Amino acid sequence: MVGTERARITADTDVTVAELAVVLGLTSRRIRQLADEGIIQAVDKNAYNLAESVQLYNKFLSKNLPDAEDTKTERARRKAEVQLKASKAAIAMMEAQELQGKMHRSEDVAAMTADLIFEIRSALAALPGRLAVNVTAATSPAEASSIIQREVNKVMSELARYEYDPARYRERVMNRMDWNGLREGADDDG
Repeated sequence: MVGTERARITADTDVTVAELAVVLGLTSRRIRQLADEGIIQAVDKNAYNLAESVQLYNKFLSKNLPDAEDTKTERARRKAEVQLKASKAAIAMMEAQELQGKMHRSEDVAAMTADLIFEIRSALAALPGRLAVNVTAATSPAEASSIIQREVNKVMSELARYEYDPARYRERVMNRMDWNGLREGADDDG
């Protein structure tokens, strides 16, 4: 507005609730709440000193801002929460893969390998008993060798048929995790 005189703001300028609300970017209701909370102070029922109110409001806002240490701590806490959630999700995914037989724990692989080794040991331990009568009845070393070769081949054929059994693996996992009892309890409930 060209040619009109503008009012000058001084340290003594008083404003209404509505005017202070416009200056601070708040509602009139919020201005009254700030006054009730003692954050700003009214000069009288509907008037506030502009300069003092703005300074008190700025002081209030700066007290409520987190300092650098709080921000750093909060950022670290959020990062730790994200890592924890990611770890829990990864563990849950691995457990699901384990139950589906798509992933095996090293201790379970070791146990299944030990089972295979015991199977091999049993077959080899039985070999002398299977050979004793036939080899002593052999009339020549070549015939004895042939009998031994045939029995060794039988053992190797039996061992070649040894297969990974997903049902046995699943049973081992369920027992290790003690999920059999949990499943039976769940079956009883529903």
